[in-house]
Amino acid sequence: MLDEKEAKDLLNFLKLDMRPDLKGQATEYILGLTGNKDGCKYLGTKPALLKAVLALTRDPSVAVVKDCYHTLINLSADPVAHQALIKEANVLPPLLHNLLDPGYIFADQICTILTNLSRNKETCREVLRAIQDEGVGLAQIVEVFCTEGYNEKASLHYLGPLLSNLTQLPEARSFILDKDRCVIQRLLPFTQYESSAVKRGGVVGTLRNCCFDYSCHEWLLSDAVDILPFLLLPLAGPEELSEEENEGLPVDLQYLPEDKRREKDPDIRNMLIETLLLLTSTKAGRQILKKKNVYPIMREFHKWEKEPDVMVSCEKLVQVLIGDEPETGMENLMEVNIPEDVEKKFQALDVEEQKQIEKEREELLKSEAEEKAEAGSSEAKRECSGEALAR
Repeated sequence: MLDEKEAKDLLNFLKLDMRPDLKGQATEYILGLTGNKDGCKYLGTKPALLKAVLALTRDPSVAVVKDCYHTLINLSADPVAHQALIKEANVLPPLLHNLLDPGYIFADQICTILTNLSRNKETCREVLRAIQDEGVGLAQIVEVFCTEGYNEKASLHYLGPLLSNLTQLPEARSFILDKDRCVIQRLLPFTQYESSAVKRGGVVGTLRNCCFDYSCHEWLLSDAVDILPFLLLPLAGPEELSEEENEGLPVDLQYLPEDKRREKDPDIRNMLIETLLLLTSTKAGRQILKKKNVYPIMREFHKWEKEPDVMVSCEKLVQVLIGDEPETGMENLMEVNIPEDVEKKFQALDVEEQKQIEKEREELLKSEAEEKAEAGSSEAKRECSGEALAR
């Protein structure tokens, strides 16, 4: 790493009025330092360098600005530099200001930085506080996210994961679940296949976090929000259900076409099922999911699913849907106090379950690799056969 004199010399090249070629070499060097943990840790102790990099995001050279944003992305991906970025370099106010500029070409990079900084609960609070203090507000973030083409030069898809991270916090969930704002109703359509995977994942993560507030379950499942079809439709396939099963389903899930596709991202599928599981933690939620005939959809989904961890989540949901109601006093599973010895047993079971999932995943990957190798061998034989015929 640089000594004090070298760091001071480098700082002299990180100025707006420095010769473009020298400035470009300096930002390239700084970017290179962020390629490993030691470099990020070192820069976290050099607030003057961080401030200089942030200042150069206003440079007239697109190449220099790109290097600076990539530097900030790499630093924000490592928690060791979070406090330095937020407290020392004070990166949040200028980033939020530029994010709202509908013509700013580096808005996607800003979304990535904010998402990285909001992953950990401690710095997530700092990000939310800055959003509120800088006059941006969650309402504006949601508005930008939901407005197609808000920025013609940036997709802003990573605002989805940002919202998901922010809803770790009760105050952010309270905003999303405000019955008068209708925020959650605006987000629901982005769970569907037409949106990008990043957007879908961000919104599903947001919905899952909001479902930890079990007092809202009945409202979320009511006609006022009608969350269930938006969670189930990505999990539903083209399988033909009986007339009785179809009639019990929400209207949007009935008689699906033969070309109906399921959500292709296994992480999103898992989050969707986790959200449904959270909704079954209350008596009202379980009753509604059973009444709305969720079981046939999950039954067919389980036959189709190959990812071991998603299958385990599906099996847990199915057990709740077909199982008996908990005994009196335990209807709300989120309020049940679990004895310490029982909790330890559950933790041990979770460890074993995770080992089994990893084993099954390895077997799945091995099987897929063998299938590809076999397919490649068959193709090679056909090509050889074709060459022989040609001669």
